[in-house]
Amino acid sequence: MHLTAPATARPGTRTRDADGMAVASFVLGLLGLLVFNIFLGPTAIVLAAVSLWRGTKRRGRAFLGMGLGVADLLVLLAFMQVDNTLSWSF
Repeated sequence: MHLTAPATARPGTRTRDADGMAVASFVLGLLGLLVFNIFLGPTAIVLAAVSLWRGTKRRGRAFLGMGLGVADLLVLLAFMQVDNTLSWSF
């Protein structure tokens, strides 16, 4: 009697997860340009790197997510230089 499911994964699950991570990195990077860029920028970079490492079919989205994550951090640094604070406001 087995109480748990077998440990084998369905074929294509890893690629589908990587595709989801690529899209998530793009969305979080885009959202991070507006709010919470100190958290969403690094998260977008990590998700993009992991999705590329897992072999996503959406490489363009992953690279865009990584670029937007870096842009989030650059925007944060620019506003920190202007305001002399860790956060920024309008």
